[in-house]
Amino acid sequence: MSKSSPFRVCMLSFVLAAAPIAYADYTPSTPAETAKIPTYEEGMAAVKRKDWAAAAKHFESATVAAPKNADAHNMLGFSYRWLGKYKEAFASYDRAFAIDPNHRGAHEYVGVAHLKQKNVEKARWHLSQLERICGKQCEEYKDLERAIAEHTKAKG
Repeated sequence: MSKSSPFRVCMLSFVLAAAPIAYADYTPSTPAETAKIPTYEEGMAAVKRKDWAAAAKHFESATVAAPKNADAHNMLGFSYRWLGKYKEAFASYDRAFAIDPNHRGAHEYVGVAHLKQKNVEKARWHLSQLERICGKQCEEYKDLERAIAEHTKAKG
């Protein structure tokens, strides 16, 4: 063992001990966690009906009930996008990314929102993030890739 080993062990112990504190207020975005938020489930039911105003209302409530839940913010952005409220949609996606920078659904949906705003470059950047996060075979990557291709084909 080198003379610096006790220092490294001490530092590693400090970092590991501090890690839970840094993430203590994070609410994991898992099906089990989102199922505990009644308004989230109501929002998903409204999405299935394509009732975007009701979905947005429910997801707004869900983000208040669980402000650190990336899925709730992502779905709020998704609902706003369908309502044509892009400023609000981008703000919701930004909140989802602040909680989980690797949120696959948010990268897909914000990419589509950028396409709706005719910003193919930003959509492609989110596609590259999806490739980094989950590869070219994940559903979110394939969906955004297809949306970009359709947008480009319709434009050209």
